[in-house]
Amino acid sequence: MLPIIKKFIIKIERQIVKILLSFRKDVVSFDPPPSGMNKETVLKKVAEVPFWWHSIDFGYGIVTPGHQGGIKHPTGTKNLLGNLQLPDDLRGKSVLDIGAWDGFFSFEAEKRGASRVLAIDNFYRDKLEHTGSQGFEIAKEILKSNVEFKKASVYDLSPEKFGMFDIVLFLGVFYHLRHPLLALEKVFSVTKEMLIMETHYDPYHDSKTPLAVFYENAEINNDPTTFWGFNKSCLLAVLRSVGFKNPEVIYRYADRIILKAYK
Repeated sequence: MLPIIKKFIIKIERQIVKILLSFRKDVVSFDPPPSGMNKETVLKKVAEVPFWWHSIDFGYGIVTPGHQGGIKHPTGTKNLLGNLQLPDDLRGKSVLDIGAWDGFFSFEAEKRGASRVLAIDNFYRDKLEHTGSQGFEIAKEILKSNVEFKKASVYDLSPEKFGMFDIVLFLGVFYHLRHPLLALEKVFSVTKEMLIMETHYDPYHDSKTPLAVFYENAEINNDPTTFWGFNKSCLLAVLRSVGFKNPEVIYRYADRIILKAYK
């Protein structure tokens, strides 16, 4: 298939997903949050954060205005959760959430019974228009959460500094990295059982040959921090090359892909 035709198909797929999300009506909670905080205080705290990436349900029918999936498509975060195939029962499991941002997936792991959840983010977005860990800290307070947070890069990871984790979430980070294989080696070093990884990928070179495209000048979504587009074969190959076993694609649409791999 010609690249120009593939690009047109990918564009159509992306628009279809946005349309479907706009019609999706998620059930939201009208009960008080776990902290018991009153509605007026919750609304005030949500308004203190100028930029929310995740759509987080705080009760009273209040959901943060997350940008994931597009601000006009507030179910984008929950839609991604459904596609991750995260186990419903995480009792006794430890979870690491790399690039946690506002912490939606960290808090979800805790809700599913994880015994320890660590969220990390280096907040490179501090240099842009975003707000560091402010959203995470407010969400943690409202949800009365025990999720741990550390400001750290994926390159900082090691068993000695961070420990080992049964499940590692590596969502929306890989394509932003200048040194992707080094990052995967670090992720592998702290993974005990399973990695779930979501990333931008290159769907235009869908061959058995592992290929990667480097974006020098913000070619993808006008984002200067998007550097890499690996094709499916290359993603599976690099996961195997750092030591992961049985990597598999569990979901993909347009130019996004989700993979699982095992230790």
